[in-house]
Amino acid sequence: MPTHQRSALFIDGANLYATTKALGFDIDYKRLLKEFQARDNLIRAFYYTAMVEDQEYSSIRPLIDWLDYNGYRVVTKPAKEFTDSAGRRKVKGNMDIELAIDALELAPYIDHMVLFSGDGDFRSLVEAMQRRGVRVTVVSTIQTQPAMIADDLRRQADEFLDLTQLINRVGRDPGERPARPAADNGRREFAERGAPRGAAPNPGLESRYGIRQPGDEDSADA
Repeated sequence: MPTHQRSALFIDGANLYATTKALGFDIDYKRLLKEFQARDNLIRAFYYTAMVEDQEYSSIRPLIDWLDYNGYRVVTKPAKEFTDSAGRRKVKGNMDIELAIDALELAPYIDHMVLFSGDGDFRSLVEAMQRRGVRVTVVSTIQTQPAMIADDLRRQADEFLDLTQLINRVGRDPGERPARPAADNGRREFAERGAPRGAAPNPGLESRYGIRQPGDEDSADA
């Protein structure tokens, strides 16, 4: 049974992809959502990734479309392409700022933050969330060489969850084809709960995160 604590997932897409690739499995994002809905009162699941916009076809586009229709809030921005000193073409796209801003704005409305990333740059964000009374779980792995999570981030987290413990629950069969985007917007089925009683109204949060404000006629009870 899920607990009454409000939680939100923050997924660093590039970091999670690198981690699952190192572990040799693929994420089934439908199962991932259900897993954390069963643990807490999950009010949001964010997925962050940078994308190369000038490509005719992006291999990540089908995943992004599916996530956007099936309960995730997808946050993207254009990736920057450059040529390094050796003449190799590289792509750079960092979503740390976008993730941090969303987490801090949502902090008054959640009790538990689940961060899917091993990036040590998030240590300061985790500390800031904790100062606001939010418990933070970081999901990554130490089962690779080297470990995919920075030691200071692991130490800062209230709880560290090794991704290997979730493989049987959220992993996808390598032979299974990813689901196609749903015809209807799956976010309608994703639970939207009201802000805690007594919280200061913030219209921007309602439009950006879909959080209903105290006093709304159709707000659900906590």
